[in-house]
Amino acid sequence: MKDTLETNLPATGKVENENATLETASNTKENNPETEAEVPVAGGKLTKEEILSRLQELVNASAETPRNEIESLKQAYYKVRRNEVEDARKAFLENGGEEKDFIIPEDHEETKLKELLNEYKEKRSAALAEEERQKAENYTLKLQLIDQLKALSESQDDFNKLYNEFKEIQQKWKEIKLIPQEHANELWKEYQSYSEKFYDIIKINNQFRDYDFKKNLELKTALCETVEKLENEPDVISAFHQLQKLHQQWREIGPVAKELRESLWARFKAASTVINKRHQQYFENQKAKEQENLAAKTAICEELEKIDCSTLKSYKDWDDKSKAVLALQEKWKTIGFTPKKYNVKIFDRFRAACDAFFNQKNDFYKRTKAEMEQNLAKKRTLCEQAEALKDSTDWKATTEKFIALQKEWKTIGPVTRKHSDSIWKRFISACDYFFEQKEKTTNSQRSEEKANLAHKKEIIEKIKGLEKIADDEALTQLKELIEEWNTVGHVPFKDKDKIYNAYHEAVDAQFDRLKVSQHDRRMQSFRNNLNGLNENNHGKNKIYNERERLMRNYDRMKSELQTYENNIGFLTVSSKGGSGLIKELERKIEKLKDEMALIIKKIDAIDETL
Repeated sequence: MKDTLETNLPATGKVENENATLETASNTKENNPETEAEVPVAGGKLTKEEILSRLQELVNASAETPRNEIESLKQAYYKVRRNEVEDARKAFLENGGEEKDFIIPEDHEETKLKELLNEYKEKRSAALAEEERQKAENYTLKLQLIDQLKALSESQDDFNKLYNEFKEIQQKWKEIKLIPQEHANELWKEYQSYSEKFYDIIKINNQFRDYDFKKNLELKTALCETVEKLENEPDVISAFHQLQKLHQQWREIGPVAKELRESLWARFKAASTVINKRHQQYFENQKAKEQENLAAKTAICEELEKIDCSTLKSYKDWDDKSKAVLALQEKWKTIGFTPKKYNVKIFDRFRAACDAFFNQKNDFYKRTKAEMEQNLAKKRTLCEQAEALKDSTDWKATTEKFIALQKEWKTIGPVTRKHSDSIWKRFISACDYFFEQKEKTTNSQRSEEKANLAHKKEIIEKIKGLEKIADDEALTQLKELIEEWNTVGHVPFKDKDKIYNAYHEAVDAQFDRLKVSQHDRRMQSFRNNLNGLNENNHGKNKIYNERERLMRNYDRMKSELQTYENNIGFLTVSSKGGSGLIKELERKIEKLKDEMALIIKKIDAIDETL
């Protein structure tokens, strides 16, 4: 008889409220799409082949596969794909390629991915349709069981027979799971009502009833303890899903003693409320974070859209701005998801802004490509001229020609990156070859340059030693030493600046001590500069240019002097303000004459140097 009593029999009490809450909890997962979206990503760090293999397994069992796992694998696949593209892009750029020339490699596995996703959608749709059909069928079956339970509660047959039939109805009721949600509470209330009526009408033995109540109390108390422990579960989503299963188990357990029903249900409900609030708070926090992410991504879009490409005139401008855009793209990757309804829209806006920038960058490169080709042709012509001159032994004339070629090279704009190094190496190789040959022929001059260096060092020491001599004699010797310095030839190139600076410091120190006029200092400084230019392989052109500039200044000053002399002839001391004007004009005339005299000395110094 005990085996017969091991069942879940309903009892009277506040069953309707308890049942209504349980029905709501058990269907929360079904009605809350956000819950499903928060299941941890299942893709992990898999290869595309492993992802497709796993996806194939899940598609084969699509009826039992949650959508979030399929979506996780899809996201994992495209993440791997993006990494492949990025690696290919980096490799392309490192090998000398340009961003605009990069072509995204074809993804042959993507077709398989799309086929599997479409197959899953079809299977899932069929499974959902089958589930709805099964719910309708289950609803009909449960209505039939309620009719049987109603007839059973009104029957006068033998108790044992009625009880066994009641057990069978209970078992069948448990086995029938899914039904349409809109009928769930109504069915359960009606089932509970006839179950309780069965107990009341049959006058079942109190011992049997108490045994069932005791067993159900133990089971429901254990469920309460389990739910209370879920409060400490760190994974909020897992705790919520476990709660749904515990609610289903609660429903399957029969009633307890009437005096314990309300307090036991209150305990179970209170523990459930804690888990539900944690679950709700979790999603509210997620929504707040998604709003922050949306604001951050919107700010990036606005910053990209504010870029004025019309202000970018050079490759450097475009490169600098490209780095800024790429930095914004990297920042975008660090920001999480936005609210679901904005995810696609904000990404499309971001992608459109990036595409607009890089499309205009490509247009800029296309516009300058023709100009670069023209520059390349000009530089090739210079290379040919340099190669034709490199074997010449007319060192002076050919050096000037090479200098002219190098100046012309600088006036030509850039060429494409793939030709830049090669065309430059070709040109500089011809230049270097000529100057190396010239250097070999002038090695004999090295010993003379070293002797000149030693001679100039002696002159510097003599200048420093003038401090021990009287001023008049020191000034005379200083001028002699300066003249001697100017007659000394070239020194080794590596020592030129150093020896010149030492000489300049020594002379300036003596000038300061002897209070030499600024006019003499300027002339001496000019001569020193001439000597420095004369020691430079490319300095003669500068000396010629300086001579022409001085001649132009001299002619201008001569014209001004003539004008002043003519003007002064029209003024008389007796005229109003004449005295002051005459003095001013005389002062200007004297200043011009001094400047012209200095220019004549400079021109003479240049002629001596040349």
